[in-house]
Amino acid sequence: MKPATTFATLGALCLTFAVDPAVFYGFAAAQNMVASPYSSAASLSYADVADLSDGAPIVAQVRIRNIVAIRNDAAGAPATGRKRLFVEADVTNLIRGESGIAPRVTYLYDAPVDARGKLPKLKKASVILFARAAPRPGELQLVAPDAQIAATPERLAQVKAVQAALVATDAPPRILGVGDAFHVAGTITGEGETQIFLRTQNGDPVSLSILRRPGQEPRWAVALGEIVDEAAHAPQPGTLLWYRLACSLPSVLPAQSVRALGPQDAAAAREDYALVIAALGPCGRTRAPA
Repeated sequence: MKPATTFATLGALCLTFAVDPAVFYGFAAAQNMVASPYSSAASLSYADVADLSDGAPIVAQVRIRNIVAIRNDAAGAPATGRKRLFVEADVTNLIRGESGIAPRVTYLYDAPVDARGKLPKLKKASVILFARAAPRPGELQLVAPDAQIAATPERLAQVKAVQAALVATDAPPRILGVGDAFHVAGTITGEGETQIFLRTQNGDPVSLSILRRPGQEPRWAVALGEIVDEAAHAPQPGTLLWYRLACSLPSVLPAQSVRALGPQDAAAAREDYALVIAALGPCGRTRAPA
């Protein structure tokens, strides 16, 4: 679109949503995936930002030029407390994604409204988008209805750090579940070692190891490879590896994981797994991942 005619044609473009908005932006599906109330950008946790980043082929900082409110019957109904907008914005910083992204983009956004139904001031606002390319050039589809957040310096730094971790050569894979667990008791009371293998999306090996020694605090670590390195350690909260574990592992060790163990070894493995879950702490999501 030419800048001189873009805003004048927004209303006409919005009419095309009535034909099939799901094809244009997939917004109906996105709404169904996000079941919880939308959270404000200020309240988003590390896990929330990682969820948005992990599912977004394109992450960009943009400055909003214009907005047009869309009738509910033109593009479906947004969630309660939200108003659907057609947004035109200038890309100021491509954090992740295709180098050929248009300098000016358009997308749909479900903006929060106050008790009087008033929209926040969005024109000229700098925001971060988590999106994918739409069929037509220059158009984006947000990965979730709330996948636009304020581009504060702190949030921008966090998003960039998460993106860097996601594309690093040693990035931890997505965790799908827990595999087999093994436990070997030591020669003296209170001594033992447990190893728990995890299932990953790309098949890369990831395992947990828990070591107990009499008179010492139990020590656990996560290994990203076939061999458990003695230098392996527990991940720090607020890191991508911590997120992969804390937000993916079940709260208790599945019975299937200890099916080959005797009763005592199975009980020890469950205890060691519980130690890991307690050490990881809660995932901290404030929104449902799309």
